Amino acid sequence: MENGKSRIYNALKKTYVRLIKIRGQPNEIALGFAMGIFIGMSPTVGLQMAIAVFFAALFKWNKVSAVIGVWISNPITIPFIYSLTYFFGANLLGITAKADNLSGGLDASTVYNMLSKAPEILWAMFVGGILIGLPLSLVGYYFCHSAVRKYQADIKNKLIRQKEKLAMKREARKTMKKKKKSGEQQNMPHKNEKAS
Repeated sequence: MENGKSRIYNALKKTYVRLIKIRGQPNEIALGFAMGIFIGMSPTVGLQMAIAVFFAALFKWNKVSAVIGVWISNPITIPFIYSLTYFFGANLLGITAKADNLSGGLDASTVYNMLSKAPEILWAMFVGGILIGLPLSLVGYYFCHSAVRKYQADIKNKLIRQKEKLAMKREARKTMKKKKKSGEQQNMPHKNEKAS
């Protein structure tokens, strides 16, 4: 169990690092990430990444961050997310969830009954996905924006410090060269001294 937790932690850490290192404007990266989260809450498994990339390209937001955001729904979280979106959507739409008894077997009428309810279930999941996806994507936007902005500011400050160090080293070399040159000139005999 401990090994599984460390794998999940490492995967989340790598994803976070990948997200903050994306090149671009923090606003575009955060908008792509938020949209990816929103799409990740929809019952469109298998199409979510394509949808996210399409809309990110359409709005000129970051495509990579949109794909990262979509991964909020992954094999581990999908059962929880989809049951939650269905619950909220069904309650909002007034759909009562009845579990059909499948103990008698899976015959043609049971399958037909399940398929006939599929549009209603999907509609409830879409509505629930919107209800849950909007606040989550807002939180995701502000989280991503501040994390990317902080990372980019840290990198910028680091580069400024490196440039200052290089400038100081160059200045020190120039000063050393001037001292060395003036020392050599003092040790050289003047032309008048040569003539006498």
